[in-house]
Amino acid sequence: MDSFTRDGLTFDVRDTGPAGAPTVVCLHGFPQDARSFDAVVPGLVAAGFRVLAPDQRGYSPGARPAGRRAYVLRELVADVEALLDAAGAERAHVVGHDWGGAVGWAFASRRRERTASLTVLSTAHPAAMVRALTRSSQALRSAYVGGFQVPWLPERLLLARGGAALRRALVRSGLPEHLAEHDVRRMQEPGALTAALGWYRAIPLGRRFAAGEVCVPTVLVTGRQDRFFAPASVEGTRPLVRGPYEHRPLAAGHWLPETRPGDVVEAVLAAVRTADAERGDGAAPVPPVCPQQDSNLQPTD
Repeated sequence: MDSFTRDGLTFDVRDTGPAGAPTVVCLHGFPQDARSFDAVVPGLVAAGFRVLAPDQRGYSPGARPAGRRAYVLRELVADVEALLDAAGAERAHVVGHDWGGAVGWAFASRRRERTASLTVLSTAHPAAMVRALTRSSQALRSAYVGGFQVPWLPERLLLARGGAALRRALVRSGLPEHLAEHDVRRMQEPGALTAALGWYRAIPLGRRFAAGEVCVPTVLVTGRQDRFFAPASVEGTRPLVRGPYEHRPLAAGHWLPETRPGDVVEAVLAAVRTADAERGDGAAPVPPVCPQQDSNLQPTD
C-alpha cells in the first residue's frame, strides 16, 4: 500500500517487503519524513521483514490539520494503530527516531498488545527527559523547544533565504548536506513547517510526554555526540523499561538512521530475537503486565 487514512486525513507510507512477513514500523522524527530510513529498510527486508515507513501527521501533505491540538500524543499514537489496521498487521516491531522515538515509547506503553518489540534511536524515554530537566544539562539542550512555542516567527526565521537557517542547523548537528537539502525542501511545502512544529506546540496542551513503563523487549541506541540528549536522560531510561532492555551507545551523533544504518538494523534484529525468544514456541503472545505505574507516568493526555 502507498497510503492509509484516518479521520479524513491521508498519510503517505512506504511499504516494502512481502505482505505476509513480520512487520516493522519505522517512525521518523523532526523535520524529516520516511526517507530518513532509506538506508535501513533494505537490511530489514533482506532479513525477512515487511517494513512500513509512514510520513507522519503534519509531514504527509494530506495529513496536515490546522491547530496544535491536532498533534497531541493521543493522535500520534492512534495514527500508528490505524497504519497497522490498514496493513492488516496485528502487531509490529516498532522503530522510532527522534520524535518518532517518543511516539514509539508511548505506543509501546499504551498499545502493548500490538507492540512486538521496540527499538528507539536517539531518544531517551520522555519521562526520563522530564526528570533530567532540573538535574542535568537537558534543559539547556532542549531550550529550542521553548523558542518553537512562539507563533509564526520560527517558520519565518528557519525558512528565510530558502531555508538557510534550517539547513545550517541540520548540517551542523551532523546530518549530511544532501540529506538536509531534502528535508529543507519538504519543509518549504505549504504549511509543512507549521504542521511539523505543531508537535512541539502541542506539548503545553496536556501531558503530552506521558509515556508509561514499557514491558516489551527494548533496545535504545544513542550517539555519544548527540547534542540533544543529556546522559542523565539516557541513564534515567533504564528504570522505565520493565521488559528486556539493552542500551547501545555509539560513537556517533543524532542522525543514526542515515549515518549508522547497519547499527540500526543490528539493533532492530536484536530486539526481534529477544521478542522471539520470549514467545517461545511461536504460540500467540500474551501481553506482559507491568507493575502499577507511578501516577506521574500514566498514559493520559
